[in-house]
Amino acid sequence: MRTEDLIKALDADASSKAMPLGLAWWAAFGVAVVVAAAVFFMTIGPRPDIMPAMHTMRFMSKFVFTLTLAASAFALIRALSTPGAATKRTMAWMVAAPLLVAGAVVLELFVVPEADWGRRLVGSNMMICMSFIPLIGIGPLAIFLGMLRYGAPTRPVLAGAVAGLLAGGLAATFYAAHCFDDSPLFVASWYTIAIAFLTALGALGGRLFVRW
Repeated sequence: MRTEDLIKALDADASSKAMPLGLAWWAAFGVAVVVAAAVFFMTIGPRPDIMPAMHTMRFMSKFVFTLTLAASAFALIRALSTPGAATKRTMAWMVAAPLLVAGAVVLELFVVPEADWGRRLVGSNMMICMSFIPLIGIGPLAIFLGMLRYGAPTRPVLAGAVAGLLAGGLAATFYAAHCFDDSPLFVASWYTIAIAFLTALGALGGRLFVRW
């Protein structure tokens, strides 16, 4: 079978689903949010001083980073799950979150004395961060991988990796409400490592479970 014929066949299969794929993705995302919230509130919950923390730029900037990652990954995974859909523009938006974090790190290095760089980088919740972002994100990742099977991605490993990024962005958004380390240096290092774990797990899941 030619590649063009395969794409048309997959697209026809995706279009014949009981629920339109676009609507199904929104429903799956809603369920994933509920699952992540349940794990978050049943385990660590928000930090006690969250109300005053919300008036600080460093604390709120964490949500800008994580929500930007989640939004761009959600747009890309919806495109990847539809055979023949254009992905170039949505893929370009994936650089938005890393660029925002990089800009915040540069600004942090300018305003914080060099003697404090190491302390802000290591923080006080390193192990909690690397444990709970994957814990909060594993349920949403399973939901997103299931949605990829509902669709018809022609690049399952890439789609699985993006599912991991989406789950990581969602999990990191919840975790950020608990995290006492608000420095962009901490976010750029430990959040990234935790999200990278979910990304690798998603790519593996895409290879094993999202195949045609």
